[in-house]
Amino acid sequence: MFVKNIFIFLVSLVLYRVTAVAETKHYPLARVSFDDFKNLVGEVEPHRAQRLIDLDTFLAMSKEPGTIILDSRSDFRFERIHLKGAKHLSFTDFTQFTLEKVIPSFETKILIYCNNNFDGNQVDFASKVAAPNLSPISAIGTQMRAQAKPIMMALNIPTYVNLYGYGYRNVYELNELVDVKDSRISFEGSIIK
Repeated sequence: MFVKNIFIFLVSLVLYRVTAVAETKHYPLARVSFDDFKNLVGEVEPHRAQRLIDLDTFLAMSKEPGTIILDSRSDFRFERIHLKGAKHLSFTDFTQFTLEKVIPSFETKILIYCNNNFDGNQVDFASKVAAPNLSPISAIGTQMRAQAKPIMMALNIPTYVNLYGYGYRNVYELNELVDVKDSRISFEGSIIK
């Protein structure tokens, strides 16, 4: 009887595992291609290099008819403060359809900026930077880490790459670190008095 019960138990266990494996659902691969991204970045790099502009050029272009200043920061940060007249589409909401709603055509001149373009307000324009880990593991490790360079993680680059990838080629990027108190710029938003 004992052997029979063990046999029944083992058969039940095998059948359970077979059923569980049979019920495991396999999904297709995600719609993610690192190769597509690498290829796009390679194509964008020389294009972007020719479209990095200083503040004076940015401001002059912003006054041209049909030009859009696009702010792709979070909804929360945009509502608090943004360049006066900027249109908003959070980077996480970029799709072909949502971009078409904000940008009238592929020929539209688009000016972009991000947190890393402004100094003097680290709450609403907090610098996106990955600082090296300086926790000591050994004397040599500490010395090597102390010499490590921070990695800039600005939103401008993925914004530019994505706009280009979606077909927008008339993009210009602010390439200076501007003091938020610079009298040439105007902000609007909920914290502006």
